[in-house]
Amino acid sequence: MLSWLPARVVALRAKVFEKVNGDNAITFPNDQVGPDRFLELYSHPAANGRSKGAGLSDLFWYWLSPGPEVHQEHLEPGPRYDDVARATRTFLAGPAETLSALARNCTGRVLDEALAGSVTHVRLRELMMPIWAEYFYELVFGEPCPRPARDLIVGHADDVVTSLKCTGLRHPARRARLTRYLEQRLADVQHPLPATLSKTEQVHYLQGTYFNTAVVQMSEAMAHLLLALAQHPEVAARLAENPDDDRYFTHVLDETFRLYPLFGIAHRITTADIELDEHTTFPAGSVLCFNYPAYHSTGYPNPDEFDPGRWEHTAARNEHHIPFGIAANRPCPAWRLSPIAMRAATRVVLRRVTLHSSVTHTRSLPSRGPCLLVRDGTIPRSRLAFMRLRDRWEDVWRSVVQLVLGTAMVLHAHRQRLAGRYFDTHDTQGCPVRH
Repeated sequence: MLSWLPARVVALRAKVFEKVNGDNAITFPNDQVGPDRFLELYSHPAANGRSKGAGLSDLFWYWLSPGPEVHQEHLEPGPRYDDVARATRTFLAGPAETLSALARNCTGRVLDEALAGSVTHVRLRELMMPIWAEYFYELVFGEPCPRPARDLIVGHADDVVTSLKCTGLRHPARRARLTRYLEQRLADVQHPLPATLSKTEQVHYLQGTYFNTAVVQMSEAMAHLLLALAQHPEVAARLAENPDDDRYFTHVLDETFRLYPLFGIAHRITTADIELDEHTTFPAGSVLCFNYPAYHSTGYPNPDEFDPGRWEHTAARNEHHIPFGIAANRPCPAWRLSPIAMRAATRVVLRRVTLHSSVTHTRSLPSRGPCLLVRDGTIPRSRLAFMRLRDRWEDVWRSVVQLVLGTAMVLHAHRQRLAGRYFDTHDTQGCPVRH
């Protein structure tokens, strides 16, 4: 069944990305900086450049447009970043029970719409997106999300993540519809927006932070978690039978994030020379790529197995485990909110259905997580057999699609030079540069 093809195509795609962007980037951990020194380099004060000076930035800005120049992850250090980060912390704050209740309500409403009959076939990422669209809409506007707004948010977020995974081209017009909506609603936002941003930049901040990254990352995280539960029914049963066992849920979540980290590679640009020792120096302007999956697979017995039990005798802070980044180098601002909301949403799902899936579970999850939601507990074995066969065939043709579309977008991004042209005319704080 051409089972060898996807792996070959993935390797070829990696070479295309490497050649076209041509940063001479260095990926860690490697022989020079192994996993035991990974955090030392990642947390170095000079490993703090975000976008300026890396060809990879052109690609990420291309995928994240509109508004990558004010996307929190891609802002250079300085007053503008501090202002944006402060605003984001305010939007994502709140009592744990309030954040949990909102997740329960949004999950329940979407499941009421989605469940049809005793067995419902879904793609988990698609199932989750309306939930988190409603969730972050309410955090931003302080009111329930109207269906037309939800559709705009989901359409935009799906377009971003589909292009990121190279399973489809990006559609700027689709994204612009959400931009126009947010322009009309700017005065209705319930917390102060970053004062250092113009009105247009504030719109792009809302769109990129809450209705792109937040919706996409939470949907991906939940898809990985629920797919892992579908393929490890003993773990799902224990969670369903003991919904208040927060300790075990934390172990399940830690293991999900370890095996399927949402970040593949984080790239940083050195703003000064980094001298780790007399033999290891990275000059200013080096592009450092930190490989989360490689780091998360080191230091564990049977690292490729999904085993929440491994956390019974250790804590994530003591292991090679940084799903939200590290405190010394701009961690994910949702590090507190995400586990709270995910726990609440998972409990609602497990009260309603059992989960079953026979697909290949990979970190990138281009399949979007095919899964059967079963109300009566019956295991639909014939449908699972068909799902497995279909998934193998889809994996073959999808890998070719990813190669073709990925190559096209990399070349297009390289020609547009969105980040490069921006920094040709603006300084690192977004101010126009006079030549």
